[in-house]
Amino acid sequence: MLMKAKFSAMFLRVACLVLFTQPVLAGVIYTWVDENGVTHYSQQPPTQEQQKAQQLYSEDLEPGKIGYIAPAKKEAPPEMSESEKSAALIKEKDAKQAEAICENAKHNLDVLTTHTKLTRQQEGNKEPVAMTEEERQTAINENQQRIKLFCDKK
Repeated sequence: MLMKAKFSAMFLRVACLVLFTQPVLAGVIYTWVDENGVTHYSQQPPTQEQQKAQQLYSEDLEPGKIGYIAPAKKEAPPEMSESEKSAALIKEKDAKQAEAICENAKHNLDVLTTHTKLTRQQEGNKEPVAMTEEERQTAINENQQRIKLFCDKK
């Protein structure tokens, strides 16, 4: 009885091993394009006589790479805006003026960001006028742009 149980267990192990670890067999894969332009892949050749099938052998096929990103098209560098062109011209012609514009913009930005109640003078009028928050934000953006254009990146 014990011998029969050992034999059954051994047979079961061998059967599982054979069933679950079948080797990958190389085979022929047929590929063809039908009259509608659809590409077909099959292990059996096409049934219609007039269709020519190309034979591919599975051992010759390379598996596709998974997880790769398609190459991106390189974009041309953006063209310089008019303000960038004029800033580059000023930096090229007069470095001291460009440095003065940079320092002035840094100072103005510091004042605009640390104080919220500011006044300004209107053209032709000597009386100070309170600056609105919208005007303040516009001035902040203008000075940030000047810093970006005239201050060297270190």
